[in-house]
Amino acid sequence: MDWHEIEVVLSGGHRNSLGNTLQVVDDVLADEGRLDALIDCYRSDDEVVRLRVSNALKRIAIERPGWVHQRIQRLFNEVVPIRQASTHWTLAQIFLQLTDVLTPTERDQAIALMQANLEEFDDWIVINQSMETLGQWARTDPALRDWLLPRLWEFQKESRRSIAGKARRHLGALSGH
Repeated sequence: MDWHEIEVVLSGGHRNSLGNTLQVVDDVLADEGRLDALIDCYRSDDEVVRLRVSNALKRIAIERPGWVHQRIQRLFNEVVPIRQASTHWTLAQIFLQLTDVLTPTERDQAIALMQANLEEFDDWIVINQSMETLGQWARTDPALRDWLLPRLWEFQKESRRSIAGKARRHLGALSGH
């Protein structure tokens, strides 16, 4: 199955629905070789397809973190440049899922991306998911904690309650360190 076939399966339907994402997840979990074709679907011109690819990839990372980790450089090289909010919030979720298998270099790359997300994106989900992963990692990383704390202080003033609430929660968790 090539990426164009997966793209067709992920196309159509209401833009806020999963469409056939779960079918694609099942197909990939049955054959790891399809994972590369799924990642290739980030080339699609259809942002709904890319959203569904992200959703599928997150689900696969939960079930088979090693499979996704083997392709982490592809994600950095091919997915990070896509300026679509859903790709960036999903990467933050995937990085958190892969915490225990990331190399120090990969973790540094992930941190740099999520720090940029907090500085450059206004999308509330990108901010929340990046803040969540960074907040979790900052509990054991003093340099990251020092970088994150001033931003959390600012985000707690945010008018969007989910962002402010997440910032307060991480401030509370990191204040004890």
